[in-house]
Amino acid sequence: MYSYIKGELVEIAQDTIVVENHGIGYNIRIPGSIIDSLEGVGQEVKIYTYTYVREDAMLLYGFLTRDDLMVFKLLIGVSGIGPKGALAILSVMTPDDLRFAVLADDDKTIAKAPGIGKKTAQRLIIELKDKLSLADTFVEQEARELASGAGAKGTVRQEAVEALVALGYSSGEAMKAVNGVEISEETTVEEVLKASLRQMSLL
Repeated sequence: MYSYIKGELVEIAQDTIVVENHGIGYNIRIPGSIIDSLEGVGQEVKIYTYTYVREDAMLLYGFLTRDDLMVFKLLIGVSGIGPKGALAILSVMTPDDLRFAVLADDDKTIAKAPGIGKKTAQRLIIELKDKLSLADTFVEQEARELASGAGAKGTVRQEAVEALVALGYSSGEAMKAVNGVEISEETTVEEVLKASLRQMSLL
């Protein structure tokens, strides 16, 4: 129904915000994790939305990026996970964290979300493993880094992960290790690889 809503942020609650656009205040449910990213009441925001319709209500769910929205849609497509459960997961995990967990078969991390048990987490991994990929993570990281003027970092990360996978590590293990390495504009793939291997030896 709505692709996004752009307007003035007029209210912030624990899991909802109100965005005013042309005199209409839209009540939007959001993951608690994005509240800290909002600049505050009175600022203009652009919220990507998903409209959920049921017999007794029409609800709006909102996210700061298209990637967040895409992952939310994937989550509500999992058997046993509705919008409330999907929002709970994205309140404690970023989309990248979720990708790492799914690719590493880490049901314990996913099950930490309120209302998500071990069986539901395992089912989520089975149903989403073929729909989430490291490539998506790299694309999103590179987009964020380009926006901040640091686009070369994404390529360095990707090459380091590919090198670790070639050494026999799983994609999930490699991505977690590389993501834990601080990378600057001058950091080389070899330096990232060495730092990642050191991290892995300490796990």
